[in-house]
Amino acid sequence: MLREKLSNYNLILASGSPRRQHFFKELDVPFTIVIKEVNEIYPDHLKGVQITDYLADLKSKRFNNLQTNDLLITSDTIVWFEEKALGKPKNKEDAFNMLKKMSGKQHAVYTSISIKSSFFQKIFHDETIVEFEEFTDEEINYYIKTYQPFDKAGSYGIQEWLGHVGVCKIEGSFFNVMGLPTHLVYKTLLNIAEK
Repeated sequence: MLREKLSNYNLILASGSPRRQHFFKELDVPFTIVIKEVNEIYPDHLKGVQITDYLADLKSKRFNNLQTNDLLITSDTIVWFEEKALGKPKNKEDAFNMLKKMSGKQHAVYTSISIKSSFFQKIFHDETIVEFEEFTDEEINYYIKTYQPFDKAGSYGIQEWLGHVGVCKIEGSFFNVMGLPTHLVYKTLLNIAEK
């Protein structure tokens, strides 16, 4: 359905994330992947969703020669825990420390999406609250060794083993935790296509 409505557009997904690429395939939207390196640094005063909004916009600024029928999609996801942004872990020790701190507690996951053309830009976001069970050190080490979650914000993928055994409560979109609030992306693209 969305495929037909977007037939006049050229969707460009600026993301190397296999999960986001998979979601766009599942939405049945034709797209091309173009990735440009971005130094993901943001001002210290930004908090929570302000960070992901800023970074999604920053990534979009690398594309400054969009054609009239191009729709560029950039996005960013962070885990927000105890007033700090948890990005991707630097190494095993960093991943262990993140998961140990979040064990038995709640955290928020924010994802922001920018949809940009040559004449407009729309930035929107979603929030999901996730609560973890208490993890043992053995469980954390097993997960890190087996799943190598070094490309994931907060050092975990909710769709993996840790999510299956450790998530006891979730408020909001499950897919947002995986990196894309698909329901919002679908609705926004539909609105753009129908204008």
